[in-house]
Formats: sequence, C-alpha cells, structure tokens
Amino acid sequence: MGINYFESLNGDIRVSFKLDTKNTSYCIGIVYEEGYIGHLYYGSKIKDGDLSGLIRINEYPFGKVGFERERCSFHDFFAHEYPTHGIGDYREDCFGVETKGGNSEVLLSYDHYEIIKGKPGITGMPSSFGSDDEVTTLIIHCTDRFLNLKVDLYYSVFYDNDVITRSVKVINSSDEHLFIKKIYSTCLDMDNKDFDAITLHGSWARERHMESVPVTHNKLIVESVRGESSHQDNPFLALITPNTTEDTGEVYAMNFVYSGNFKAGVQLDQFDHIRMFMGISPEDFKWKLEPGDRFESPEVVMTYSDSGLGRMTHAFHDFYREHLIRSPYLHKKRPILINNWEATYFDFDTDKLISIAKEASKLGIEMLVMDDGWFGKRNDDSNSLGDWVVNEEKIKGGLKYLVDEVNKLGMKFGIWFEPEMISPDSDLMREHPDWAIHIKGREGIRSRNQFVLDYSRKDVRDEIYKKVSAILKSANIEYVKWDMNRQLTDLGSSALEPERMGELLHRYVLGVYELQERLTKEFPDLLLENCSGGGGRFDPGMFYYSPQIWCSDDTDAVERLSIQEGTALVYPLSTMGAHVSDCPNHAVGRTTPFETRGHVALAGTFGYELDVTRIPKEDVDMIPDQVKMYHRYNDLVREGDYYRIASYGKNHEFDCYGVVSKDKKEALYTFVQVLGRVNHKTRRIYLRGLDPEKTYRIDEDKCYTGDILMKVGYLIPDIKGDFRSILIHLEEKDG
Repeated sequence: MGINYFESLNGDIRVSFKLDTKNTSYCIGIVYEEGYIGHLYYGSKIKDGDLSGLIRINEYPFGKVGFERERCSFHDFFAHEYPTHGIGDYREDCFGVETKGGNSEVLLSYDHYEIIKGKPGITGMPSSFGSDDEVTTLIIHCTDRFLNLKVDLYYSVFYDNDVITRSVKVINSSDEHLFIKKIYSTCLDMDNKDFDAITLHGSWARERHMESVPVTHNKLIVESVRGESSHQDNPFLALITPNTTEDTGEVYAMNFVYSGNFKAGVQLDQFDHIRMFMGISPEDFKWKLEPGDRFESPEVVMTYSDSGLGRMTHAFHDFYREHLIRSPYLHKKRPILINNWEATYFDFDTDKLISIAKEASKLGIEMLVMDDGWFGKRNDDSNSLGDWVVNEEKIKGGLKYLVDEVNKLGMKFGIWFEPEMISPDSDLMREHPDWAIHIKGREGIRSRNQFVLDYSRKDVRDEIYKKVSAILKSANIEYVKWDMNRQLTDLGSSALEPERMGELLHRYVLGVYELQERLTKEFPDLLLENCSGGGGRFDPGMFYYSPQIWCSDDTDAVERLSIQEGTALVYPLSTMGAHVSDCPNHAVGRTTPFETRGHVALAGTFGYELDVTRIPKEDVDMIPDQVKMYHRYNDLVREGDYYRIASYGKNHEFDCYGVVSKDKKEALYTFVQVLGRVNHKTRRIYLRGLDPEKTYRIDEDKCYTGDILMKVGYLIPDIKGDFRSILIHLEEKDG
C-alpha cells in the first residue's frame, strides 16, 4: 500500500517510484545508465501513468547528459532527489564528506531498492512509528563507487496522514576512514510557483511567531546553531502559493524530528527552480566514519496540502498524536497543576509549599509542582546545579514527608530538574571540572551563571541519571519538568579526540535522548514535560519522550495568543504547556482579566503559575469554575481538530480559534477581544470546521446549521473593555 514501482518507461528513465497517500503523490525517477536519482513530482494525488517525458533532462543548451563535455551544467540544472557536493550542482547540496586525502566530492548513483511494510527506527534517536498496515517504507540504495560509500534514502509513507518521512543512512564500505561534513535529511526540487515561505521565528518569551516572506533568488535560511532547536528559529518551513488561505492554496511543509542544531531553507536558482532542504546544521559538525561504520540522520516529516494551511495543520497534529508521541498520557487529561515558580521563585520551604497545596486542593487543583530551588544550597541561580540532593534546610523533614503531606490532600506531586547543567559553584564541579563542556585552558562563557554538562560522555550521563532516578524513587513523584536554561558555547570535550570534536554537538543531543529514554522506561507512568527557558526546545524530537512542552515563559494572555497560534500551526494543542498566572504579568507587566487568562490557557495543558494564597479573592473564587471548564472541554481540546479563524497578530484587534470534534458533533470557539471597539456592538465571526448539514445548539436557546454559521457567520455579543473573552460552545441538536 502506498508505493508503486515501474520499470523501463522509456530511454530516459529506467525506474520510477510513485509514493501515494490518501490525497498526495510523490514521484521519483532513476535516469540514464549512470543512475542519477531525479525528483519528478510532489503534489495532489495523480493516477498511475508515464511521467518520464515530463522530467527536464535535455533542455539545457549544451544538451543531454550523455554529452560528456558538459556534465557539470546538467547537474546544476537537474532536479536531484538527494544532491551531493562537488559535482557541479552549485545550489545548496545535502551531503558532503572529507576523505583521508582531503577531497570532498560525492557522486551517488542508484544501486537497488527495497519496499518494506512498516517503518524501521533510527538508532539512538526519536522517529515516527506505525504498524505494517499504516506505513510502508521505500529504501533507495545508492553508492559512490569511487569512495566505496553507501547511502540509503528512506521514504516512509503514512497513507492516512498525508505524510512522508525522510531520513538517510550512510555506510562506509571502504578500508579508510572519512569524515561526514554535511548531511541533510531531505531535499525537494521543483518549479517555482511564486512561493512565499512561512517560518516560526522568535526569542525568549515570544517564541514561534508566524512570519511569511516572498521567496526571491538566492537562499532563505532558517537555522539554529545554539545546540538546541532554539527560541529563535523553529525547525519548520513551509512554502505556499500566492493567496493561500486556511482552506485554499498549495502548501509544501517540512518539520525536523531533532532537538539540536538544524538548517532548513529554500533556494530559487537562475532557472527559476526551487530547492527546499532540511537537516542537521553543518556548522561545527564533522563526524568521523571508520571503515564499516554507519551514520543515521534524523527524520524530516513532509506533508503537502492543496487545501490551504488548515489541512497542513491537521496532518501534522494527527501525525504526531498517532505516530510520534508514546506517552500513556497522550489520550488522557493531564492533572491540573499549580507550579510555585512565579509564586515564590527561590523563597520557599516545606511550610510554604504545603500552604499553597492546601488552598489549591480546596479549589480542585490536582497537582503541586515544586520548581527550582529545592536542592543543594540553591537560594538563587548562582550555585548547586548538578548537586541533586534535597536541601533539608528548606524541605524540612525531607522530600518524602513533603510529598506525603501533599498526597494526603488528594494532590499529586511533581518536581523540577535541570539535568543538563552544572554550576561553577557546585560540589559536582569541584569533583569533576572536566565534566563541563569547555575548551581546555580557556575561561568558560557563563549564561545564567551556569555551564553545560558534557552529555557526549557516558560517565556523565550515568552519574546524572543515578542522582535523578534516586530522587524519583525516594517519594511518590508523578511529574517531572525537565528544563534547560542556556545554549551551548565553548565547544570542547575532554573525552573526545581532536579529530572527533566536530561530533560533540550531535553526541550531546543523542545523550539527552538516551537519558530521557531511560527515564521514561524506568518510570513509565511519569508525566514528563520538557522545557528550555520556556519554549526553546519545542520540537518534534521531544514529543517522543514527553507529551507536552512548556510553551513559553511568557504567560501573559495577550502575548500567548501569537505564541500559541504559531505553535499550533504545526503542533497539537495537547502538547502546549499553558498556565494561568498572576497579574501584573511577571514577563510584560500587563494586567488582564482572570477569566481571559483561563480561556487562553484552556488551549493548552492548563494549570496555574501563581500563589493561590495571595491572589485577589475574586480571582480565587473563579478557579473552581475554571477547573470545571477544563474537565468539561479538555477531551475536545486534546483530541479535536484545531481551526484558526482570526489572528490578533495580523488584525491587531481580536483573536479567534476553535476546536471541532472528529465526528463534527461538538465544537468550542474562543474569542478574545484585545482592543475594545465603539463603532459596533457585535462582531461577525465566520466559524470553521463544522458539518454544513448538521444543526448546532448554542447556549441552550439558539440553533443554527453549520452552513449558516460558516457562511453567514455568528455575531459575537457586545463585550465591554479590553482583553475580554468568551467561549462559544456548540453541540449537535438532537433530532
């Protein structure tokens, strides 16, 4: 299912492959006796047929590839499926090496293929999965016979999801080592359609804002070289045709299942051809491949839509929920938690935490999370990272006593770690100064007064895991927030040979994956939430280990509209950590209504980030209703289809989005009026995602067909003031 193989269509193409999903087709051709692998088509689903005459092979003025005098020009024009370095293709290539002799050219040719049911995993890395009935994989085996190098191109076709994933495996079959200097996971060559590119850019506290820019000649690059996927650039890129909307227009999208440095981009060349690519960033990357060794690239998720951005979003959301997230919490309500960070920062002890828990439990909050400051001598951010031992001067009576007291209140207990970090002022640093990533003899560059542990080293990983797991075994801890609060600098390791120093960044990411894999296997019922200074590591690689990621340290309801909109463009609502916090907001100083804060946080995992013993009584009194709201709507929010209706980031006045159940019987829309208006009492909103034939009941006394609500629209009632919001709940009318 999903992959067809054709032989000898004509003299130009020896072999072709057609990869079909429910709504798309992806076609590959093997041309000429040299076995060059060419891209034929990606787009709306097409019938089986001969595409060989539609690939551009002989158009260049110097003629066909058979003319040896001008092979270079051929490569610079040809639509390569996986372009390589040094052969005359001067566009962005995907793969380059350095041989023992110092050469860098790679010329791949087709050798043979396999089609297998199911999907192989990727060693040491997260990757999507599916049953034999859900996914079929094509492996195109290529060789560079001069280097005796094998390169396998993997294409896994998820038929029902309209998704194709791609990755690459390299095997050194020679008797000499070489270095991989560049390896992307995917490339897409096609004609230009006057594309715009959509990216998700940002910074700390304003992650993943959507930006659309025209694609012009030369390159548009999205890249992180910070050691993590980053606040600044998310590993996502989409190309859209002119005037694309939520429901119309073509979309080509890629997302990288990786949590380290990446590079993605699009290049428009002199022939008006587009090249779109994605993979590990080649900056500071150099991997030694000994004879017989192999290297596997991370996975790229690709999807195409001919029905606008909405279909793209639904493809990504469904795919990640069905084929990447493994947590037992995937289809469960997450406990409503209260985190003490913005409530107390470092100034807390057992008594303070129990006082928060007592009040929170009365209001229906289900979990207390103890954040930074419980370990070592940690009363500020200047020390103790790596010393994962309970500070019993603060946690009086010990951790088990605190957890037991919280459990007696009917609440679960969670805890914060930052396992990848080490403080200069820590027992761990004094015992093992070589365990930090550093350049010998050079003074280290601090960020947040901390260094990064060398997770390329097994001894470091083992020691940190031993300490973390000991804490988790010491008490009934049911949730972990895994944080990372700085990026990587001083790229050196005391455990790597000089010629392997270029492996550090990738080995670091593999080390993070290894520890999270160990954690989730030893504690299978643990709810793990990843975090990196907020949303600095919000990428698909993390979903493999945690069903949710802290979306941003900025919890202001208005700021969160754009942050959550950009995040939800690609990632399911169930993955977005979102809390109600105190006001004035600690990040931006704005005061918004408590009700609005609750409505906006409902679009994520939902929780609280405040001191419930100190907030105004009118806010406290609203919490039980918000708890009921969460329990009433979370199944719908978590499992339904998400629709963008209006963007405050674009209109600068209001925001609206909705979630519709898969069977179209129920929907919930959130409207936020950021700026009040005086010239109209109502605002017309055109709902999306409903069944036009169904009749829906709104507010018990109003009934409309889905057709009317989507075409005529719904009138939002008069809302007085700024930062106000309402929920619009629809259910199919019985009978």
